[in-house]
Amino acid sequence: MLPWIHLATATTPDNATLRLLRRGKEFSIRLNGGNELMNSRLGASEEALAILAMDHLIGRQAPSILIGGLGMGFTLRAAQAVAGSDARLIVSEIMPDLVAWAAEYMADVFGDCLADPRVEVKTGDVGAVIRETEAAFDAILLDVDNGPNGITYAGNDALYSEIGLRAARRALTPGGVLAVWSAAPDPDFSRRLSRCGFETSSTTVRATRSKRGARHTVWLAVRTIK
Repeated sequence: MLPWIHLATATTPDNATLRLLRRGKEFSIRLNGGNELMNSRLGASEEALAILAMDHLIGRQAPSILIGGLGMGFTLRAAQAVAGSDARLIVSEIMPDLVAWAAEYMADVFGDCLADPRVEVKTGDVGAVIRETEAAFDAILLDVDNGPNGITYAGNDALYSEIGLRAARRALTPGGVLAVWSAAPDPDFSRRLSRCGFETSSTTVRATRSKRGARHTVWLAVRTIK
């Protein structure tokens, strides 16, 4: 088996270390050298996050979609594939290094998706974008950290608090959808979404396109009209 080759290192806002590794055509991003956060072979659940959310937007004209977290671009590319030519896709990524890695090391993974005129990449905290916005997004897709129980950046916890969820609701247009990816189910989070004025459902999806491998959770939380 081919060995893993270390390509680059970055430091999170909490001073944790992210390492980018490659083995043949496979890429891995790991936290503090051990816990794997992303793998270029395992993106089906991140794609499902976009597909499920975009299904909710069928019929909307010129939808505006905010994607929290660039990662390896699975969510973005899945949204691009089904979004109309009039869609606007804003990606907010807190780690500028990840944006640089996409172009420098993982160009074969990303292809030309970042050159799409519908796409705008903003370097910064997606939470700040949400808090500064009102009734602007038809969908907010959060593929940030490990889900509601973050491990990469403590500041991500605020996104999933009641204050953060109410801010997300305000940032959505009436009937808009908040879609959240998580490595594991979280009944408390489902209840929190409901308390914050969302009609909520959750779906279990595989990390791979086969019927094997880890199961992840995607929440769809629709902003009620009232």
